Amino acid sequence: MYLQRRNRITRRTDAIRSLVAETTLTPNDFILPIFIDEGKEIVHEIPSMPGYYRRSLDKTIEEVRTLWGLGIKSVLLFVKCDDNVKDNTGKESWNPDGLMQRAIKAIKDAVPEMIVMTDVALDPYSQYGHDGIVDIKSGYILNDETVEALTRMSISHAEAGADFIAPSDMMDGRIGAFRKALEDNGNTGVGILSYSAKYASCFYGPFRDALDSAPGFGDKKTYQMNYANRIEAINETLQDIEQGADIVMVKPAMAYLDVIREVRNAVTVPVSAYHVSGEYAMIKAAAKMGWLDEQKAVLESLTSIKRAGADLIATYFAKDVAELLG
Repeated sequence: MYLQRRNRITRRTDAIRSLVAETTLTPNDFILPIFIDEGKEIVHEIPSMPGYYRRSLDKTIEEVRTLWGLGIKSVLLFVKCDDNVKDNTGKESWNPDGLMQRAIKAIKDAVPEMIVMTDVALDPYSQYGHDGIVDIKSGYILNDETVEALTRMSISHAEAGADFIAPSDMMDGRIGAFRKALEDNGNTGVGILSYSAKYASCFYGPFRDALDSAPGFGDKKTYQMNYANRIEAINETLQDIEQGADIVMVKPAMAYLDVIREVRNAVTVPVSAYHVSGEYAMIKAAAKMGWLDEQKAVLESLTSIKRAGADLIATYFAKDVAELLG
């Protein structure tokens, strides 16, 4: 009798907490990153991201149909390119028959209502693993040449049917260039989700394993932000909005909750945050060792990101949480 009464009290307390909660999660909050590979019948688990997979296009379509059924309405596409198409120009990125372009068309054909967002950066296509075109002599990224290449990439994605392009490159002036090109080419309905405050973080390691896109030399500190800086994030974000960004993003999320809140307070456009691969891997590893309850840790983490001010959360846990909330 005592345990039954205690359980009733606990359930009543939980119900009251839910009733007055200031922050709630729904599948509408999530953007699910998807990794796509060439081939057929491929479902390859990423070793540093247990429980997460890189799929061939046929298997990706099956997964997207499942996601839509769970209430997830947005996916963010990343592709793994064969080494034989990588170079220092990124020309494969605007190939109309490239893997990304085929993926966009196939997903929109299979689930037309799914909001398809596409990664815009050169690292999957670069022989050097950098987000832009490399000056071989100096080792620096050529900003203007990179923006020109990324603009061609963006137009290619738009013409394939993308709803949003999501530039993650952090080159100067690229949002204005993309917006002008989209308008000039008649793609006025294509939005821009800009990685406005993307930090040079150690938490991206598993993602780079997933796409084989780690830099071949040096690091990305010449174009990604210093994690010691907060005001810079506001300046970068405001510039992107002025140039035409529809949604802005802070990446990573968990170690940058203060930045998410600062950005939310400073802007009127939707704010997104990327709960990145390293943050996913840490929770998975701790749960595997029995040090955390995975489900509780995920819900608390994602709630904290939304509480900090994120309207949208790109997270590898989106499917799990959608099933849980279902």
